[in-house]
Amino acid sequence: MNPATLPANALAELNQLLSGLNAQQRIAWALEHLPGTHALSTSFGVQSAVSLHLFATTAPNIPVIMVDTGYLFPETYRYADQLTDLLGLNLQVYQAQLSSTWMEARLGKLWDAGSDGIARYNQLRKVEPMQRALQDLHVRCWHAGLRREQSSTRKGIAILDIKDSRFKFHPIADWSDIDIGAYFLMHDLPEHPLLQQGYVSVGDVHTTRPLQPGMDASSTRFFGLRRECGLHFDL
Repeated sequence: MNPATLPANALAELNQLLSGLNAQQRIAWALEHLPGTHALSTSFGVQSAVSLHLFATTAPNIPVIMVDTGYLFPETYRYADQLTDLLGLNLQVYQAQLSSTWMEARLGKLWDAGSDGIARYNQLRKVEPMQRALQDLHVRCWHAGLRREQSSTRKGIAILDIKDSRFKFHPIADWSDIDIGAYFLMHDLPEHPLLQQGYVSVGDVHTTRPLQPGMDASSTRFFGLRRECGLHFDL
């Protein structure tokens, strides 16, 4: 199956098929039917343990790509270590080619330069390392834990999509927050340490805030200026 030549109607039919399967069955289908190397990306955020556990039990040696911006919370780094040991992850860590200190010396604190500055920061420290990881690992099918309920920018995502001439697979696209919570409880998965401090989404220390009364969840990241970091959507 070639993503470059797959007709739109065939992709729609596959999504219809996949919508009738559970997450484990979807992953098994993808591993059997989609070509080339498969990899899962993760941010080790507050909901990441679900996708990591699903793949650890269904495709235990799949490469797990983490982009380390150099500005993650200490709790996130420790959480990554905890889940890697617990689930036996085949973790592949990628970083920007320019160190954080050198970037700041040249360009300043880009996250303080409005929406355009944040976009440039995300391109340098997230998008480029991820693209390099996908190329280095020869990934033909990129799995991610995106869900339609997470934000308005994700409400239309398909289970199976095509991005940059490779398959993009979202096995829990239709899961609700309740589904996520139930899975955590069912499998006794550890929570991200910052969850109990009011963080509903965790990224870099300088562009992540805990949820406060009257605040929309989308405003907890990037000062509400941007809804996506560019890894999945350029919004």
